[in-house]
Amino acid sequence: MREVAELNGDGIGPELRDAVHVLNEALGSPVSFRAVDWSLERREAGDAALVEGIEAARSLGGAMKYPTVTQTLRPNHVRVSKNYTGEIDMHVVRVATGGTYEDAGMRLGHYSAVSIRVMERTAVEHAAHFAFRLAEQHRHRVLSTSKYTIQRAADGLFEEVVAEVATEYRNTVHSKELFDALLAKVIMNPERYDVVVCPNEYGDFLSDAIYGLIGSIGLGASAAYAFTPSHQPKIGIFDPAGGTAPDIAGKGVANPSGAIEAYGMLLEYCGEFETGRAIVDAVHACIAAGEKTADLGGTLDTMGFTHAVAGRVADSR
Repeated sequence: MREVAELNGDGIGPELRDAVHVLNEALGSPVSFRAVDWSLERREAGDAALVEGIEAARSLGGAMKYPTVTQTLRPNHVRVSKNYTGEIDMHVVRVATGGTYEDAGMRLGHYSAVSIRVMERTAVEHAAHFAFRLAEQHRHRVLSTSKYTIQRAADGLFEEVVAEVATEYRNTVHSKELFDALLAKVIMNPERYDVVVCPNEYGDFLSDAIYGLIGSIGLGASAAYAFTPSHQPKIGIFDPAGGTAPDIAGKGVANPSGAIEAYGMLLEYCGEFETGRAIVDAVHACIAAGEKTADLGGTLDTMGFTHAVAGRVADSR
């Protein structure tokens, strides 16, 4: 049994954690969890919570993370969001450092403000290699997207690095698209897209837009990775893409799909490939069969959906 860190947060986080624990136990506990309190209260009290969480993830090599409230601290290299239902099977690979998120900026008097936009070659190389390796498991297509005609320095560097990495993957087709044009095309024909790699904030915007297309942000699962110098993942942190949803916290009605899929991704990362894939397939099968939560028009609560997924995984083994 492999031990992984568990970064527990706020809002619906405890309910999503309980759903993952139920499923993990139903599968015979393929992983065990080392819990870390990452609630807002503890994170805002000092650095101890962040240090403990980071050290646990680093020493164990993997972690499940649940939604956290962000105020003065943002507990968030490469971030991958999987969005799929029906004919949509899209993977957004996001450079989760740099961009406009790196600098909060400063006010220049009453009328102006400025912030620095950051793009780092090594971080883009990690993201690009991950994207092309991911595409080799799917439709052998990688699209890079940014505003390279406007942000000529930062986004120009991003596209330059991705194009360089593309030459190492001769069986995968690389193309690029301006981000604003891509948004329109994804809305009209999302089924055309496979692996998309982009700078920080573009990935944030795009993944949320896709969650809207597939019906609920509760369906989104993501992973954040740190890499070795040879671009191999050495730490993976897996989490549902949604937020803390304080309006439904404690009611037992949150959609656990994203958390369950993130748990499936965690198992794949830990070497439990068949089980991890079976979990993701079971989530999709339940929804397709009408076994779904209220945000998708169904009648199941959080645990009802979790038990439905567990049943389908058991039947597939």
